[in-house]
Amino acid sequence: MPFTHLTSRQFDALREISSIGMGHAGTALSQLLDDPITLHVPRVSVTDIADVPDLLGGAENLVVGVTLQVLGDARGHILLVFPSDSAHRLISRLLRQDPAGLLQDELGVSTLKEVGNILASAYLNALGALMHMTLIPSVPMISYDMAGAVVDFLLIELSESGDKALTVETEFRGSDIDPEPIRGHFFLLPDPASLSVILESVGGGR
Repeated sequence: MPFTHLTSRQFDALREISSIGMGHAGTALSQLLDDPITLHVPRVSVTDIADVPDLLGGAENLVVGVTLQVLGDARGHILLVFPSDSAHRLISRLLRQDPAGLLQDELGVSTLKEVGNILASAYLNALGALMHMTLIPSVPMISYDMAGAVVDFLLIELSESGDKALTVETEFRGSDIDPEPIRGHFFLLPDPASLSVILESVGGGR
């Protein structure tokens, strides 16, 4: 099913299940940080993947991107993006270390990969339960670069599916009392071949 043929009902169905999935992911992150995480209502849209850097503050904005494949009964990709300063604070809070240099440190990189794996697993477990599917995240890959370069890497990964994707974008942040909240963006990019199966399973197939 082409992304451009989705109806408003189908967008609503995808938004609803993604809101539930991100709620589970937010709970997992809150437990990791021992701090309540606020999630914005997911925005579901059809977009050129090349336009994603604009959602992240611009192509030259330095970010950390964690990319995972979605495997199982439906296929796709998950992209989790943290601005550089948020990534540093996240690692620092988890490891209780000074954030300087942690993104170049093997332990810091492994920690971010594990965060990506936990968030993706919580999200996919919730979606899988709702859709009666088995959805499994792959081993995460991490990149620390400008937003444009991170998205270019994803375009290579998705080259066989074309350059358009259905994106479910969610912004999350720490508690409002935190003077330096952790921010990030979560993108779900299902393969076109899996989209009809997903929509049918949530009652949005027509």
